[in-house]
Amino acid sequence: MNLPTKIDPAAAKAVGRLPVDHPPVHRGKVGVLLVNLGTPEGTDYTSMRRYLREFLSDRRVIEWPRAIWFPVLYGIVLNTRPKKSGAAYAQIWNHERNESPLRTFTRSQAQKLAAALAEHEHVVVDWAMRYGQPSIETVTKSLMERGCERIVMFPLYPQYSATTTATVNDSFFEALMAMRFQPAIRTVPSYQDEPVYIEALARSIENHLAGLSFEPEVVIASYHGIPQSYFRRGDPYHCHCQKTSRLLRERLGWSAEKLITCFQSRFGPEEWLQPYTDKTVEKLAREGVKSIAVFNPGFVSDCLETLEEIAGEAGEIFRHAGGENFTHIPCLNDSDEGMAVIETLARRELSGWI
Repeated sequence: MNLPTKIDPAAAKAVGRLPVDHPPVHRGKVGVLLVNLGTPEGTDYTSMRRYLREFLSDRRVIEWPRAIWFPVLYGIVLNTRPKKSGAAYAQIWNHERNESPLRTFTRSQAQKLAAALAEHEHVVVDWAMRYGQPSIETVTKSLMERGCERIVMFPLYPQYSATTTATVNDSFFEALMAMRFQPAIRTVPSYQDEPVYIEALARSIENHLAGLSFEPEVVIASYHGIPQSYFRRGDPYHCHCQKTSRLLRERLGWSAEKLITCFQSRFGPEEWLQPYTDKTVEKLAREGVKSIAVFNPGFVSDCLETLEEIAGEAGEIFRHAGGENFTHIPCLNDSDEGMAVIETLARRELSGWI
């Protein structure tokens, strides 16, 4: 019996063995996916409720048993917090683009990284959000459809926590679980002590302080907090934050009294990592400190927690308690220093693939 050595495409289409009018997929590309926390689509009640529901339903974020947490979430939080959060977002909203600053900066970071890697024509750079849109699942599928057989997924969190890096990894892996043909993958690890990151932070601080008419007596590194119970269960986040502050202090040549570490954004009745930023700012002012600066080394991009909570609210607390000079040092965002960090780490993980 003679068997054909190759399939005739026209004959195969006729019997349904090949999709009719399905364009060929050109494989062999490498994707780089930048992922940040997330953002609501708008400041209205419905958009905020949808975003908060997704965020606060994540078991990595809220580890309470569902039987205890869901009645609180759906009975209280999602009925009261959307309006308050929407008002806060409205204060920092990018009205020109009708989006949050986090979306604006993350998009720009992806675009600038793509330009930096333009020498490699087979590299495709894109971005996604853990909560909200564009989703990790949607963008991962898009990268595959564009021919990416390999993907480097980059969680934009300098310090590792199960509440941030791990949940991004979870979502990415869940997207892969639904695929019959999966890409080869790499994930960028936390980079709390990477020299390029420490140097970028130091330069951003030096450049900002050089433009002030006053010299801060104390500079606060304010990180997003996590419940102390998470830390006790083995989350390395607190240690990573302390290491970043220590290395930055050494690079700047500052004392432990000059640069201090605090934690912000606590939520719920549990004890969180301390000292708390808001309490510390107030305490410093009441003790006679007149000038301080605050920066957020745990945030890659400025967002609600940095612009509204620190630049706005913390500044008001400090002045109300007797302080005089307050400044917020912006996040690295899409600055040259910030992009040097992202590009350096992306190129390292792309090694051997480009």
